[in-house]
Amino acid sequence: MQQEKLTKGIFFGLVGNLLFVAFGLICLFYYYTYASESIFSKVIEVIAYCTEFMGFGLLLYSDWLLIKSIRLRRLLKVSFSVYIVLEAVMMILELNAYRIEAYEPYSLALAMIHAVVSGMVCFAFLQLDPDNVKWEVAIGACFTLIIAGMLGNILGVRIYFSIITNAVGFSVLFAAMKFFRDRGQIEIDCYGDRANAAEFSSSTLFAEMKDDEKLSENDTPESENIEKE
Repeated sequence: MQQEKLTKGIFFGLVGNLLFVAFGLICLFYYYTYASESIFSKVIEVIAYCTEFMGFGLLLYSDWLLIKSIRLRRLLKVSFSVYIVLEAVMMILELNAYRIEAYEPYSLALAMIHAVVSGMVCFAFLQLDPDNVKWEVAIGACFTLIIAGMLGNILGVRIYFSIITNAVGFSVLFAAMKFFRDRGQIEIDCYGDRANAAEFSSSTLFAEMKDDEKLSENDTPESENIEKE
């Protein structure tokens, strides 16, 4: 049951991030074709909002499924939830930046903070399988894409360039997660998966010690017989 939730969470996380990529591209088209009081510009803006809200909704649903299915990983759950809210707020501000004086879409500091925070969230996904080399390589590739978002400011592009690279990075992250999990190359333990749960108590510890003593007693006669022979 929980593994099914995890499968859905990964899938909707991938689709939600792809919709964020689409939102960034729509913003790019919107600003290059924007004309005041143009019906066409208003239609593009409505499409952008619809895409954004759909992506935001799917990512929230994905986040809820991951929280309900994956054991522990509190840092990952909290950071990914904060990331979704942060991205949604920035997207709303980006599409309406020309109306809000406090928002600076070309700010280098904003681009740097955005990339660093997103990169930290990306690294939090290492908790899923920290000893898996393939997963570490995938995380590194996604982190590189996210940090590359700062280049947009150097090129004089608005912050939506960073939003696009973020969404691309996390799309690759969720695609890699799905790819590795479908092939059994990554193990993500969920609630109820006792086989993967490393839980120890005083009773289980003493029980294991008693089992070891019994095994050693059973092995003693055999070793003595071998010596006698």
